[in-house]
Amino acid sequence: MCIYPGKRLRDSFKDYRRVKILMHICCSNCAILPLETFLGRGMEIKGLWFNPNIHPYTEYRSRLASLKRLQTLWHLDIEYLDDYPLEAFLKSIADKGPERCSYCYAMRLEKTAESAKQMGISTFTTSLLASPYQKFDKIIEIGNAAGRKYGVQFFAEDLRSGWVISKDLVREFGLYRQKYCGCIYSEMERYLKKNR
Repeated sequence: MCIYPGKRLRDSFKDYRRVKILMHICCSNCAILPLETFLGRGMEIKGLWFNPNIHPYTEYRSRLASLKRLQTLWHLDIEYLDDYPLEAFLKSIADKGPERCSYCYAMRLEKTAESAKQMGISTFTTSLLASPYQKFDKIIEIGNAAGRKYGVQFFAEDLRSGWVISKDLVREFGLYRQKYCGCIYSEMERYLKKNR
């Protein structure tokens, strides 16, 4: 089941202070606004870093270091699955075209749902939902499926309208700002568009 803000959210979470969520974190840029929003409500957030899609490895390390900086600044609870199975990831998305994003979302959300189940956390989400550059509805569809598979609840809130606030916060805290989604294909698309 996916929970949206509004009446359903209020009915499900009458007291935010009782809510614990495992949040998949793709990068500090996308995570900063959801973290500020959820922590400001008194929700208990545990972060999970799992992003074998990020290429090249230097980019992966830059984003990881940026999140660790934010963790130190805000005293965040984050678990790092610092595995980098790039070869397996590339094999799985080769020749998928635009569908590669769905696989990428599923890989990370299934790992988050599985981790939530193992940690005894009944709800999970992802910072991907805060980015206007991601496929919001597809992420929700995949999050719901992962939740059903592992018997945990997927929490979705649309924070995309706060993207400008996120960028301001990232600048304020001196965090790394990436130029593309993460995979080698998104890097190629970004620079091809720029050159045209």
